Amino acid sequence: MHLGILEKKSSSGIVRQHIFFIKRIMKKDIHPEYREVLFHDTSVDEYFIIRSTLATDQTKEWEDGKTYPYCPLDVSSASHPFYTGQQKIIDTGGRVERFKKRFSKKTNKSASKPVEEIEKTEVVEEKAAEVVEEKAAEVVEEKAAKKDSKKAKKKD
Repeated sequence: MHLGILEKKSSSGIVRQHIFFIKRIMKKDIHPEYREVLFHDTSVDEYFIIRSTLATDQTKEWEDGKTYPYCPLDVSSASHPFYTGQQKIIDTGGRVERFKKRFSKKTNKSASKPVEEIEKTEVVEEKAAEVVEEKAAEVVEEKAAKKDSKKAKKKD
C-alpha cells in the first residue's frame, strides 16, 4: 500500500489532501499471453480478429500482412441462428442424420401400438362413462327418495 498526496488548488492557495490507495502489481510468469487471435467461422467463411488468451499452434497471415494465431470455429455469431435470425442446420460429422435414423426406427416399430392403445383407452373411457352415468342415476334416485320421505313426514 502506498500513500499518495493529491494537491488541489483553491482560491486561497494549494490545499493538500492525503489519500490512501492500493497499487496492485500483477505477478510475473503466471498469466497466459493476451494477444490478437484470428478466428474463422468455417460455416459462413467469416473472419474475426479478437484479443484472447487462447493457446493455438496454427497461424495464418491476415490481409494486413501480419501473422496471427489461427482458430477455426464451427459456429459463431455470424452463423448462429439466434444472431442471424435464420434457421440453419449445421451438420457436424453426420450427427443430424444419425439422430433422424435412430429415432425414425423407433417410430416405425411402434406405429401399430398407438392405434391399439387408442382403442383400449376408448373402451376404458366408455366403461368409465357408463359407471359415472349409473352412479349419477343412483344419486338422483337417492335424492328423490329422500325428498319423498321428507314430504311424507311433513304431511303426517
